[in-house]
Amino acid sequence: MRIRTVLPLAAAVALVTPAIASANFLHVVSPGESLASVAATDGLSVAQLAAANGISLSTPLVAGSTLGIPPRGPASPGVPTTGRVSTAVGSTVGDGDGDGDGDGDDRGTSAAVAPVQTYSASGSYVVRGGDTLSAIAARAGMTVAQLAADNGLNPNGYLISGTVLRFGGRGAAGPAAASVSQPVGAPAQGSPAGPPYLTPQRVTAAQVGSIAAANGVPPSLAKAIGWQESGFNNGLVSSADARGVMQILPGTWQWINSSLTRTPLSPYSANDNIRGGVLLLHSLLQATGGSPSLAAAGYYQGLPSVQRHGLLPSTQRYVKDVMSLTSSFGGG
Repeated sequence: MRIRTVLPLAAAVALVTPAIASANFLHVVSPGESLASVAATDGLSVAQLAAANGISLSTPLVAGSTLGIPPRGPASPGVPTTGRVSTAVGSTVGDGDGDGDGDGDDRGTSAAVAPVQTYSASGSYVVRGGDTLSAIAARAGMTVAQLAADNGLNPNGYLISGTVLRFGGRGAAGPAAASVSQPVGAPAQGSPAGPPYLTPQRVTAAQVGSIAAANGVPPSLAKAIGWQESGFNNGLVSSADARGVMQILPGTWQWINSSLTRTPLSPYSANDNIRGGVLLLHSLLQATGGSPSLAAAGYYQGLPSVQRHGLLPSTQRYVKDVMSLTSSFGGG
């Protein structure tokens, strides 16, 4: 939520993953995952996944790190497919704030297409390994531009496994639809005079966990974010002007109030600062298929930026720290 990093394109791409140029989409490693388990999930051999990321077959995976998932090869004999789809996958990393004002390169990739599925006009779809925006759009009877616009995506950006795509939902209400419009950069910064406001108050892990549970967010994840961001201190303001227990920027606070809740948040309340951060986490979890690591990445970097550029190096460190804290607070 507080990133102000400026990276040249080549440096950013190299830092995200060793072989990102060949990646069809990105995968954030969760605790307990191995090369074998990730490869199996995405229909790859361990050798293919290792080669795509420039690592050895015996390399242990670190939770919060990012793997580039390459396009899947031809289907195995006896497994029907509907053909292959090529789509441009670009990285437009300029200033790290997700506003897409840098220069990008389009890299053509191919991926095996899953059997045709039928989508209802108001349905949704969770992105799987090997999916491309163009293939999903074709199966849903939409253009790539329409599908991207409906979900707030860059049509040439990375498509992350676990992302929930909405169909026919332009402007639809709901946390998952709203999360793709999460402000980043200047819109997130907002007005320095705006809320939330600091109060000299410290809260407990139990308070954070209770508010999280009441709003459908794993308490351990909310506790981890709150501790990582502020040490549960509602009187803390960051150098980027993020404020309170959950370190919320004024522009993000305004967006949470207008998009994620019907009950206005009190700008002077530590509990409502927690609730605001929890509502954002709930939205991010819904938009990422329930992935705690991707939700944490979106909380820090902004989900639109993660979807367009992948995880920046500082985001990878943040996610690693948050997942470690989540385990400490009793999470899986």
